[in-house]
Amino acid sequence: MSVNNFLMTGPKAYLIYSSSVAAGAQSGIEECKYQFAWDRWNCPERALQLSTHSSLRSANRETAFVHAISSAGVMYTLTRNCSLGDFDNCGCDDSRNGQRGGHGWLWGGCSDNVGFGEAISKQFVDALETGQDARAAMNLHNNEAGRKAVKGTMQKTCKCHGVSGSCTTQTCWLQLPEFREVGNYLKEKYHRALKVDLLRGAGNSAASRGAIAETFNSISRKELVHLEDSPDYCLENRTLGLPGTEGRECLKKGKNLNKWEKRSCKRLCGECGLAVEERKAEMVSSCNCKFHWCCAVKCEQCRKTVTKYFCVKKGGQRGRNESAAIRRKNLRLRKKH
Repeated sequence: MSVNNFLMTGPKAYLIYSSSVAAGAQSGIEECKYQFAWDRWNCPERALQLSTHSSLRSANRETAFVHAISSAGVMYTLTRNCSLGDFDNCGCDDSRNGQRGGHGWLWGGCSDNVGFGEAISKQFVDALETGQDARAAMNLHNNEAGRKAVKGTMQKTCKCHGVSGSCTTQTCWLQLPEFREVGNYLKEKYHRALKVDLLRGAGNSAASRGAIAETFNSISRKELVHLEDSPDYCLENRTLGLPGTEGRECLKKGKNLNKWEKRSCKRLCGECGLAVEERKAEMVSSCNCKFHWCCAVKCEQCRKTVTKYFCVKKGGQRGRNESAAIRRKNLRLRKKH
């Protein structure tokens, strides 16, 4: 995605927010790549164009996620930078301070101003949608789902008040979570995304626009929506800019791998008709570092052999294995002679 797309929209008065918008868009891209690192579709650069009119754009669930995470990233960063005091016209959200929030606690403190982040991000991101067809409606819906994800993952933080450290009453406020929490939330929404059957015959006539609006208004703004099924990401498709999974790295062993990562070789290779090839690689890193007075740190260079796994064509792997076996056999014969 060209981050500059975000900065060409919105009134000139909003130029003071441009660096935050750019940083937010970039954080959305990075989170997309993290969330799909071990999926068949791994958030390739070509998929990260937010323009509805790009001939490369699809209207599938992956596009839905790109819009949601990008919108969320912009809102999140604007909200965080507001709380950090980067903008003169923005501060804490104290609109509910003093009100009872629940049993034994009151609103207070300095809540992150998500209302501000939501309003400004909407001005930038939604301005990219100039059409009134089903695709534009889908993108706007998913933009809103991204903003809802930020609000839905806000965390309540409380402070106790009372005599001698007792917690007679509590003052509570809302804080942004780590952006990873927003990404995890939207990945779950991605898996449960709803398909809307509107693409055929959904043009720009008044009747069509009315039907489109009615359909999307009936769906919760928290849910991701898509109009098309996803293509087969196992296969290379140059027209769609899809590289396929041949040559992709996968994970089989390692500490702290989750179930999704442990199954990546099966998902990327086996279920795509490819074999898993094991390759050895040597890694060089600094080690045994020592501090020398004064004032330098000297390290040794340690070499470590690591095993990596890649998806390859079944015939290709067999051919390489046979060639390696022949080379080993010839080497043994030369040693005998």
